[in-house]
Amino acid sequence: MDATLKNALAQPAPWLFGAIRIDFPGYTLRLLDGSAEFPIGGEMYRGMDPTFGTIASLSEMSEDMDDSAPEVELTLFPPDVSAAAILSHPDMQGSPVRIMVGAIDPYSGAVLGTPETLFLGEIDVPTVAISESGERTVSYTIVSVFERLFEVEEGQRASDSWHQSIWPGELGLEFMTGTDVNLYWGAKPPAGTTQKSSLGALASAAAKRMQTL
Repeated sequence: MDATLKNALAQPAPWLFGAIRIDFPGYTLRLLDGSAEFPIGGEMYRGMDPTFGTIASLSEMSEDMDDSAPEVELTLFPPDVSAAAILSHPDMQGSPVRIMVGAIDPYSGAVLGTPETLFLGEIDVPTVAISESGERTVSYTIVSVFERLFEVEEGQRASDSWHQSIWPGELGLEFMTGTDVNLYWGAKPPAGTTQKSSLGALASAAAKRMQTL
């Protein structure tokens, strides 16, 4: 933790604030948990964003040890229907999210030290809700950056099309039209089967490609 912030938190009644930064495609949302406005790291954070509104709520964060990555839920109050539609668009999924806590000087309003990052993750699932009074909210399930460690990559294939979807223009599997073995990428082989090495098939495909160069 930053030394200046640590000293501020040691005071009898520190003035704390929460801040959230979301890097949407083409727009960076920087919000505070109150009606204030001040710079953090040279970037202006506000209690109300003119485009996407305000923070409605943030779920409790914990550090439990489990077999799944931690997650939090953030709810926003969008100012209008258009903002709600944009916030809930599928393109927003995967946007990086940083949740911070810091302290300010009550006299000058200056941020004391560098805010501490409490959670670093990405947007997973958006949910739009409308209350009985007609108030719209958009809630995000935000998963930790460690969520990717649990991905099994079941869609991977030893094929030219899949290979080039990851490395465009790389033709190492151009002649990989079939192998004499089953390749189980991102999944366990069925029980009772024996999986042979695929190096021979890969070498044969590479040799065919070299003959065309």
